[in-house]
Amino acid sequence: MFGIDRKVQNVLGAGEYGLYFSLFSLSILLNILLDAGIINFNNRSIARNHELVGEHLSKIVPLKLALAVVYAIIVFIAGLILGYDALRFKILGVLVFNQFLLSFILYLRSNISGLHYFRTDSLLSVTDRTLMILICGILLWGNVTDKPFRLEWFIFAQTVSYVVTAVIALIIVLSHTGQIRLRFKWRYGVEILKQSYPFAILILLMSFFNRVDSVMMAKMLPDGDIQAGIYAQGFRILDAASMFAFLFAGLLLPIFSKMIKLEQPVGEMLKLSYSLVIIPAITLALVSLFFSKDIIGLLYHEHVDFSSSVYRILIFGFTFISTSYIFGTLLTANGSLKQLNILAATTVVLNLGLNLILIPRYKALGAAIASVSSQGFYAFGQILLTRAVFRLRFNTGFIVRLTIFIATMLLAGWLMQNHFRQWSHGFFALCILAVILTWLLGIVTPKGIYRIIRYDI
Repeated sequence: MFGIDRKVQNVLGAGEYGLYFSLFSLSILLNILLDAGIINFNNRSIARNHELVGEHLSKIVPLKLALAVVYAIIVFIAGLILGYDALRFKILGVLVFNQFLLSFILYLRSNISGLHYFRTDSLLSVTDRTLMILICGILLWGNVTDKPFRLEWFIFAQTVSYVVTAVIALIIVLSHTGQIRLRFKWRYGVEILKQSYPFAILILLMSFFNRVDSVMMAKMLPDGDIQAGIYAQGFRILDAASMFAFLFAGLLLPIFSKMIKLEQPVGEMLKLSYSLVIIPAITLALVSLFFSKDIIGLLYHEHVDFSSSVYRILIFGFTFISTSYIFGTLLTANGSLKQLNILAATTVVLNLGLNLILIPRYKALGAAIASVSSQGFYAFGQILLTRAVFRLRFNTGFIVRLTIFIATMLLAGWLMQNHFRQWSHGFFALCILAVILTWLLGIVTPKGIYRIIRYDI
């Protein structure tokens, strides 16, 4: 992300990369149609009964192919509605194929992890990225061609990486199943979709208010591709940071599920897990508030001033995304998907409305404001929903300590911004101060971290 992807953004420029980013966002908006909960269903089933691998493979592969056709049709219809030209449809077609390959790889990996071959699954999880780094690295720095780097090379490098990984994963799975006969079972597919559709709808709605901004900019603005490229510079950092909260949520899901099943109180675990996620999120947001121009200038070459203003707003969404991952995970573990879907649908309406108002006036900056506002609405909605469902009280002591942390960081950031000649010195000093404050205020303790790590799932 910060090596290859950042270099590609700088080489292609904001306009051409913005074109790619808006089309990629459209392809990923409806990505859930390729899975519809199949991966989770398959992983759980194979883990319980290893002998089902061959039977599931013969039925699920045709189902995924059918879903891929539905996905492609809907994405291309969306492209027609948005008025895409031939070039955009050409790029979109390859991106749709890439999304299918990625979904197929994840399905094959669910068989491997279900069989408890975790080391093999771990190696496969980085195979496509490793190949992507090698191919793009050679094209960018290997002097193998005298032509300038092209967007098509970047997209086809993804395709090659996914194809090779999919073939390797398929060979590994078939080595455990032997020869199979593909059979499309309508009732089997319908049964899986019935079990998973509430979760699939939730992911679809969340994808909309997190990804639709760049698609709308590309359509609504005369310089939409450039604005999408500027937006992408800040969004990439947010996307990378969000992986931390996403992985942490994956750890929490079985913990919360077990606690709810055993009717154990979840308040203390909720506070502990939220503390571990929200402190890094607030720290990154506040550090970026004071040093956004320096951070963006270090990473990118074009539109640094405007892009840093967009990033300064956009990165505060990390605090809300982190909040959503923690509280949303608890609500998901509780099975409160209907309430979450209603909240997510309301957030989509809010996001679309704000984008329609703000993008024509403020361009990428307006999209950032709409994004953060929507994420904040969704996060606070989840907090209130959690409080109502689990009958929890607000922890006044925790709120006071968090307020002191934020106020101290704001004051220190202002002082460091004006008194350090090298911005990097102020950046690292503020990060170190955040760690010290966290311990002094007792927001996070070694005992709390140990409890999360050693929790007996």
